[in-house]
Amino acid sequence: MRADEASLARLMVMSQKGDRQAYATLLSECQRWLRGYYSRRIAPAQLDDLVQDTLMALHNKLATWDDSRPFLPWLAAIARYRWVDHLRRLYRADECELVTDFAGQDEEPAIAARISIDRLLGMLPDAQAQAIELVKIEGLSVAEASQATGQSESLIKVNIHRGLKKLAHMVEKA
Repeated sequence: MRADEASLARLMVMSQKGDRQAYATLLSECQRWLRGYYSRRIAPAQLDDLVQDTLMALHNKLATWDDSRPFLPWLAAIARYRWVDHLRRLYRADECELVTDFAGQDEEPAIAARISIDRLLGMLPDAQAQAIELVKIEGLSVAEASQATGQSESLIKVNIHRGLKKLAHMVEKA
């Protein structure tokens, strides 16, 4: 079966009336559609969980679909909300607590990282390296970096953009 609007809408109407076979077919087709929808948006390892989560949401909202409206936009809205919720959970899980006890930690990795950053910045033109150092590492605002270097604010932004682009290219190349 091909998951087109008319077929899915017909299966949904039959599912709302209690047809188990139509409901199983609807879920199967929705699963196929959702896998295609999410495959361009999330990591493959997370695909099955998000598809199942969305199918559960579809099941819970089965009675809310109005057969006078198209089915696929309704499904896409559910999928989009599930995707946004998934992203929120990921970002919340990635948040780390700040470590306040630095006394017992080894400083060698931090020193090595600083040497690596200095080496990379040394490969950039001075204006770009200085702009990145002031704004991205020291935390100055663009206006403060502009005053410190004598460059205009827009030039600071351009130098940061170009410098970071060069750094990314150097790192990828290595």
